[in-house]
Amino acid sequence: MIYPKIALAQSIIEICSAKGITNIIISPGSRNAPLTIGFAQNPDFKCYSIADERCAAFFALGIAQQTKLPTAIVCTSGSALLNYYPAVAEAFYSQIPLIVISADRPQSKIDIGDGQTIRQENVFQNHSVFNANLTEDASVENDLKINKAIETAILQKGPVHINAPFEEPLYEMVDRLFVQSKITHSEEIIGTKIIENLEDFTSLWNSAKRKLVLVGVDEANSIDQETIDNLAHDPSIVVLTETTSNLHHPSFINSIDTLITPFDDADFKAFQPEILITFGGMIVSKRIKAFLRKYKPKEHWHIDTLRAYDTFSALTQHFVMQPNDFFKELLAKTAFTESTYFAETDKIYELRKIRRNEYLSKIQFSDFKVFEKVIESLPIQSQLQISNSSAIRYAQLIDIDPSIEVFCNRGTSGIDGSTSTAIGSAVGSGKQTVFITGDIGFLYDSNALWNSYIPENFKIILINNGGGGIFRILPGHEEKPVFNTFFETSHNLTAEHLAKMYQMNYFSATNEDSLTRNIEALYEANDKPCILEIFTPTFENDVVLKQYFKELT
Repeated sequence: MIYPKIALAQSIIEICSAKGITNIIISPGSRNAPLTIGFAQNPDFKCYSIADERCAAFFALGIAQQTKLPTAIVCTSGSALLNYYPAVAEAFYSQIPLIVISADRPQSKIDIGDGQTIRQENVFQNHSVFNANLTEDASVENDLKINKAIETAILQKGPVHINAPFEEPLYEMVDRLFVQSKITHSEEIIGTKIIENLEDFTSLWNSAKRKLVLVGVDEANSIDQETIDNLAHDPSIVVLTETTSNLHHPSFINSIDTLITPFDDADFKAFQPEILITFGGMIVSKRIKAFLRKYKPKEHWHIDTLRAYDTFSALTQHFVMQPNDFFKELLAKTAFTESTYFAETDKIYELRKIRRNEYLSKIQFSDFKVFEKVIESLPIQSQLQISNSSAIRYAQLIDIDPSIEVFCNRGTSGIDGSTSTAIGSAVGSGKQTVFITGDIGFLYDSNALWNSYIPENFKIILINNGGGGIFRILPGHEEKPVFNTFFETSHNLTAEHLAKMYQMNYFSATNEDSLTRNIEALYEANDKPCILEIFTPTFENDVVLKQYFKELT
């Protein structure tokens, strides 16, 4: 086998192999040549070459999101490293293990006017869980830092940064391994399976007649069916799930905004929980956050092995456990509480669903109508990736088949990298993946298509409303040049020529008939990746959506 001659590169590669890191995303460069040589010629690794570092990092994030294993990204020195930052921040807040390995110049070359040098050490310090600043020579100290970085990425589910200085010559190779890297094994365990002071919490639980469970971003099948049924049948519990929660039961409320947007003060007071339990990641719904910040629960318990954000300024207890372990222990000691909380809420929600169906049946061709048609067309057992801004918010309003797993980069809620993440997730999961995106997010990450690894059955559904439609929904919108140029980013661009350049199938729709016809064509074409671009009316979409909430009562 071929190895890089530089000993430090050998150490990094050997420790990654020993730690079970298999997916390596490399962005071409010169300073990282020793790492590229070692990773690409070692059968222990699956290597991907992606030129744009921002896309490469989000592609890696998508793979790690699906495999639940650390994915490594490797780049050259200088500004290349900074292009990783959006994905590093997303990984940090979404708790996804990402290993950044950056090649660097030796410290003697930094800040002396040498080319392609920046201050790389600790550059991600505010959004990483560990930083390993290595020295040039292979050493036990370096080995320990590399081991610690990888172990921390796994335990704390976040991004780590390994910065490796290499001096020229960079391309020399040898046919034998001459380092004996030290491999450590962490025995640290994060989280418990025991609720301390269980009797106190049992007493609070049994006495509360209004208990609200709010679930953010979560993995499918993370909660046992017995626990789901228990929560669903307790008359004192209402469960609110978001599209990205991947948690389903017929009695759970899966469109929070549809339920609470028409509420007045009396409704909110009646809905105000005594106990709020939250688990999972970030919450999309602004309305539920505003409600809980104003009508605070007496108790807010958050369940997570790592973090407890005080999102509603009401946090009273952080249970450092897996949610499933928490509910199994708590519910085994509690009883159903006599209450009308669920029944009253469910009655309102059932009426809301009738109103929603009535409204969708009569509205014109628009973003809302398109989301209804697109989501009902999704293949069962598939994976759905959704971009941020208006796309994820519309998706929250439509029922999605429980067999479909849903993902969105909600850690930072940015539009950057959604397409790259979706492609990486398709590669990582091997499942049929559909990506729904808006035009601004798609154009922003168009380099994502500069990728040789897109599966042939990968589908992009692009909803093009000629700008950032989210800004028309938000308060303060006025039809003026400043709004159109600097907020909405009005444009007349399409994806047709991008599809041609990247050799993808391209379909388009401008009305309900052509949408129905081309959705069918989209799923029939599996010889290469596809884009279905749907053009919706710029000036009507926000009117249709706002009227929806008015007609729910």
